[in-house]
Amino acid sequence: MRVISGELATATLKQLEDTLPWYGEMPPGRRSAVGLVAQAGITSFISWFEDPTTTPWIAADVFGAAPRELLRSVSLQQTLQLIRITVEVVEARVKADDDVLREAILLYSREIAFASADVYARAAEARGLWDARLEALVVDSILSGEYDNELPSRIAALGWNGHGEVCVLVGTAPRMLDVDQLRRTARHLDADVLIGVQGSRLVLVIGRAAPRSEKPEGTEPLPFITIAEQLEPGFGTGHLVLGPEVASLVDASKSAKAALAGFAVARSWRNAPRPTLANDLLPERAFAGDPLARSTLINKIYKPLQAHSTDLLTTLWCYLDNGRSLEATARELFVHPNTVRYRLKRVSEVIGWDATGAREALILQAALIVGSISDPDSGRSN
Repeated sequence: MRVISGELATATLKQLEDTLPWYGEMPPGRRSAVGLVAQAGITSFISWFEDPTTTPWIAADVFGAAPRELLRSVSLQQTLQLIRITVEVVEARVKADDDVLREAILLYSREIAFASADVYARAAEARGLWDARLEALVVDSILSGEYDNELPSRIAALGWNGHGEVCVLVGTAPRMLDVDQLRRTARHLDADVLIGVQGSRLVLVIGRAAPRSEKPEGTEPLPFITIAEQLEPGFGTGHLVLGPEVASLVDASKSAKAALAGFAVARSWRNAPRPTLANDLLPERAFAGDPLARSTLINKIYKPLQAHSTDLLTTLWCYLDNGRSLEATARELFVHPNTVRYRLKRVSEVIGWDATGAREALILQAALIVGSISDPDSGRSN
């Protein structure tokens, strides 16, 4: 067998090229590395068969000839195909010999298969631990807003499939966190997630991924609040807050800061839904001193109304000061109640919040208070 080992290796490589398309498509350097592995396996088997007391079949002996990058470019399934073809070639060459040799080949091939599985399992475990640490680092960078030039490459190394808008979801970490279930749920919703645990908090960075299957043209992607509702069972008890949409993953710190600020004050809203939008907690966040909430109230509500029409701003002030009474507001402004209704409708169209709802009225009142404090020359009498 030592005499024909070179012949066996050559026959194996030819069989690989004739049988496995992926082998023929590999660069020459990697095909050569695969050939080295096959040659090492045959030589190792001959040495072991000559002296069964040795154990040269261990993974380090057979796979040690392969460069490290080969493990990343050849899957476990392809490795098993390589083993099967090598065994078939050796069996065909020695099939006329006794059964002892055939049994030795079977035993050796079994051990090589287990050794291969062990190599890939260890590599997957090491990669999983590395990915977890890298993912935690990326999430920490997003939460802190301290970015560097390496952040995009770290995100790419994690295999991030998200594109376009991103939201951050913050809640309580469960006792037993099922990361795989969260990822499966996200994939089912055509989304991708980065997961980070900070003490008792569980943070998910959510981005939309390419659809898994063809969808009718014009189909709108799921709203982030719907995605958050589906991910909700993966969190522990307590409040769950979804930050606003941002344009990309590198801008996710803005959504994260809003979600974290909302999570800190969510208990002050007695009937807060789960999940809650961070922008629905703007009053509580502003009262707690969140500068982002204050600027949002001013720039999204107060200034747009002030720039659009002083009548709308005045009507909203009167309506809220009079306990959301149309008649009382109309009497104060000397207009018909229908005029008040029309102006309130215009307010909703301009800023997106409806003053006739109790919760949104609180948000608007907070915006007027914060806005008037920041604008002492507004001209409104106290």
